[in-house]
Amino acid sequence: MDGFFVNIPGAQTSVQDEGRFGYQWSGMCPSGAMDMHSLRVANILVGNKMNEAGLEVTLTGPDMTFMTDEVIAITGADISPMLDGTPIPMYCAISVKKGQHVHFGARKTGCRAYIAFAGGLDIEPMYDSRSTWVRINIGPIDHALRKGDMIGFRAPSASLPQMAARSIAPETIESKDIEIRVLLGPQDDLFTEEGIANFFGKDGYKVSNLCNRQGYRLEGPNVELIKKGSIVSDGIAKGAIQVPPSEQPIILLSERQSTGGYAKIGNVISVDIPKVGQAIAGSRLRFKKVSIEEAQRLLADEAAYLENLESRIKEAKPTEYRVKINQSVYHIAIQEMA
Repeated sequence: MDGFFVNIPGAQTSVQDEGRFGYQWSGMCPSGAMDMHSLRVANILVGNKMNEAGLEVTLTGPDMTFMTDEVIAITGADISPMLDGTPIPMYCAISVKKGQHVHFGARKTGCRAYIAFAGGLDIEPMYDSRSTWVRINIGPIDHALRKGDMIGFRAPSASLPQMAARSIAPETIESKDIEIRVLLGPQDDLFTEEGIANFFGKDGYKVSNLCNRQGYRLEGPNVELIKKGSIVSDGIAKGAIQVPPSEQPIILLSERQSTGGYAKIGNVISVDIPKVGQAIAGSRLRFKKVSIEEAQRLLADEAAYLENLESRIKEAKPTEYRVKINQSVYHIAIQEMA
């Protein structure tokens, strides 16, 4: 089998892509990566489409034995990735040989790391996605990884063109004091002026121990409702911030419910949802109100960044060549001298 064998699964390692959409009417949540940006960057570095499924690694990483040569990239939280006991760089395409182990050490920053595999994972999509709904064990891989699992590669590669260009400086992952930008609404009229002021106050909110892929419960100043109670249930977007009668906010994320009956004071903007996914219990979130125009501009900027990264790799001049002489194959690297 061309793939990897799971020796140790880690705290929670699951297969995720961008998620499944068009099924929330039936109660099926989208699932998908909590930090979509990091997954997309990892996929670009190994030459995949940005939506390709990879592994989402939470807090502690897996130990995997590779059963064929493959190229991987690891992004997101720094959980000290290693190859056969030797530290390997993040945000960089890495060649892994058959029989080698990819494993992890201590968490340094963030909550979730992402592993992308060149050519993708050999998993049949379920409802247009390879993602696992971890909370209730639904998906083509219907569970977080377990010891003894084997997952194949669709089109593994021992090396990729322009390997030297498949690297960027590690991106900053905050997990202590994090500014989160928010669009106000759609039910902000159900909160008192004091409640809204508290929500955007300088003290912010601590992420409670009740935080997972469904949502993050926060602890801090009350977000005062004009009248406590429920509203008529409506749809839940990723990043929606519900306020139940306890007046303590909840940010709903990848495995959110389809509908909800609590008033929503706002929604985390798309480019900041990955920041929430990288927060851990005890992290402090401080909210900042922005306009829809600013949210759209930031989203366009991120899309341009990802497109430019793809283009830079594709347009990079070759630095490695494969030469065949008298039936022998040689790999030649060219390095510019100072």
